[in-house]
This record gives sequence, C-alpha cells and structure tokens, in this order.
Amino acid sequence: MTDVRIGVQLQPQHAGEYRLVRDAVLRAEDAGVDIVFNWDHFFPLTGDPDGYHYECWTMLGAWAEQTERVQIGALVTGGGYRNPDLLADMARTVDHISDGRLILGVGAGWNERDYAEYGYEFGTPGTRLALFKEYLPRLVGRLQRLTPAPVGELPLLIGGGGERKTLRLVAEYADMWHAFGDLETFTHKSGVLERHCADVGRDASQIPRSTAWPGADQADAFVNAGASLFTIGTTGPDYDLDEVRAAVAWRDSRG
Repeated sequence: MTDVRIGVQLQPQHAGEYRLVRDAVLRAEDAGVDIVFNWDHFFPLTGDPDGYHYECWTMLGAWAEQTERVQIGALVTGGGYRNPDLLADMARTVDHISDGRLILGVGAGWNERDYAEYGYEFGTPGTRLALFKEYLPRLVGRLQRLTPAPVGELPLLIGGGGERKTLRLVAEYADMWHAFGDLETFTHKSGVLERHCADVGRDASQIPRSTAWPGADQADAFVNAGASLFTIGTTGPDYDLDEVRAAVAWRDSRG
C-alpha cells in the first residue's frame, strides 16, 4: 500500500497576534500531520488585502525550534524574491535548526503585488520562469558547497504544472512535485512529468507527488494516480483544523 502523508498549510494571513500562529503549529503537530507548511507571500491573498501577515522564512526558523517531529517548509518560496545562493544558506540553516526536517519548496512566483510593493521586477510568466530556471542550478550548487552541509538530503520541492518548462525542471531538479488541479489534470500532468523524466534519465516513481486534499471521497483515486502527499490549507485567526483531523483519520485508516 502506498505510504501517504498529510500536510497542513498554515497561511500566515489574518492571524492577528503571532501567538495564534504559534498555537496552530502546536495543534497541527499534536493532530498528527506529517508536514506543516506556510507560504511565501507578503500580503494576504484573501479577505482584507491589507490585513495582518507575517514573513515566510523568519517564521520557518521559529517553527524549526518550536516543533519536534513534523517536517516544515514553504509551499512554496517565490523564485524571484531572494538571491538563490542566500536562499540556499537560509534553508541549510533552518534545516540545522530543525535537525534535518526542512523541505525546500520553490516555485516561479505569480502574485504581482508581492513583486510591485517589494521592488522586484514582475515581468511576464515567461521571464519569471526563465529566472527560476537560471536560479535552480545556483540554489542546488550552493547547497552542495556550504559548510556544514545540510543535515540530510534536504528535499527540493517544486510547485507548478507548466508542461513544457516547469515539469521539465521538476524532472531535472526536484525531489518532490506539488501539483494543482482536479484528478483529470493531475493524472495528465503526471504523465507529462513521466515523459520528461524518461528524457533526462530519471525514474519518475522516485519523485513523490503532492496536491491539495480533495476530500476522503476522492483521495484514494488520487493515490491510485500517484499522489502520496495531501495538504489542507487553513487561515487565521482561527486556523480551523477539523478537515486536517479528518484527513489524518483517513490516512490512519489505510493501515
């Protein structure tokens, strides 16, 4: 039987005081999730666009100290927001703080306000993806040169579904892939990824596939299509974990 994991994305928006985020992390770990993610945006994506929000990597450093068992990471870090060599050093450091529990999630970026207000060039989907492609070998190369090295393998997760370019980068660089869309889309893009892996000489089965939690009624179909990680998003200030607990119960019922 496929080993399936459950993640939660604690979206760092509308939390009010940070203590509510800290409490949600503790509750998520206690609920039995395998991974606690945040995201790498600078403003809320829903609700009041100028509401409370907190920065991704500062938070991950705090989570590395706060948690004991779960993996942690961003779903995902914006590819153009940080010098890739610096990002590698940040990730390696958080990996050490957490004793090797970091997942380094990265993507090409898409939210125009993040770019505009923080002084990054937004460009076009093509230019953002070109920059992401340029940054990936620098990121991986710096991780290999840092002293001390990451604690373990420090898995690189790439999020995105572009069939010609993004999935090719997944085949070339990723240790995990996060996909978006319904079952038909997921199945189709998994097939595209497998073809890219064949082209670059990788075994596609060695790249775990992640997607949003579709509910217990559809989860088995996604597993049959290759998914092995489901993530439920929840936002502040309440950080409701009821659906997270339902997903954990479904995972545990698989035996």
